[in-house]
Amino acid sequence: MNKPLAEGVCVVASFLENMESEKVLQYLCEVEEAAEEVLADRQQIVDLDIKRNRNREALRALQDDREQADKVKVCFGNMFIKLPRAKTKEMIQKDQKQLDKEICDLRNQLKAKVNRLNELQGKPELRGFNLTPLTKEELQAVNMQLRR
Repeated sequence: MNKPLAEGVCVVASFLENMESEKVLQYLCEVEEAAEEVLADRQQIVDLDIKRNRNREALRALQDDREQADKVKVCFGNMFIKLPRAKTKEMIQKDQKQLDKEICDLRNQLKAKVNRLNELQGKPELRGFNLTPLTKEELQAVNMQLRR
């Protein structure tokens, strides 16, 4: 084989190796980004759930308070403010609904992100992962049918 041709073959082989390594690197970056999104969403769900549990505790404390004062002290950041009991309960319940909605939205987004991650990794789609629970009305209808 003549020398210029051998050098040309080496250059082409080196170019193909670089292209292949760039594709692998790009693939790994895509998988890593998808995994980071999944982990970030899961952590956000945990954080919101902790806040939701604290709200539940606060609602329960308002309910069980034996003193039943007209106003209660509520912590906002680094200060306490006296607010009417009913207004405080309403605010916490409103916050609770917002947290429930955010958690539900994040869980729905998480399903799509996990499916994308599995697709990138070449894994099959999770079966039964997209199931939704029966609503109260659907459950009542099923129970009525079973009683017949």
